[in-house]
Amino acid sequence: MSSFSMTPRLEGDSLAIADLPLCALRLMKDANYPWVMMVPKRNDMIEITDLSEPDRQQLIREICQVSDALKAVTTCDKLNVGALGNMVPQLHVHVIARFQKDPAWPGPVWGAVPAKPYTDEDADRLIGRLREALAIT
Repeated sequence: MSSFSMTPRLEGDSLAIADLPLCALRLMKDANYPWVMMVPKRNDMIEITDLSEPDRQQLIREICQVSDALKAVTTCDKLNVGALGNMVPQLHVHVIARFQKDPAWPGPVWGAVPAKPYTDEDADRLIGRLREALAIT
């Protein structure tokens, strides 16, 4: 079995949070929105339907777990969950905490405003809170 390889763009656009049973959980480098990305640790996956049935079920469990944690940590108004993959075909799922006051509300976040970098302290704090909410040490 070959080891998992993440597309350099996905890796470069995000910071590691944790490894879940199926997915690598990453924080997107855009402080405009609390935004995480989940990348199933399976090579050559493009669509959710490319996953095995057990992996699909695990992905949905992990999406729900991460969504609950992100909502608890941010007290957001709405969660956006999507697997678009138009720019990077490797299967990945975005979970974005949205607020009525965020710069893209109510539209999509992509291209609304330039990405705002996190300070190291703010990124570490959010990552720590997410790990705590997910009970990951």
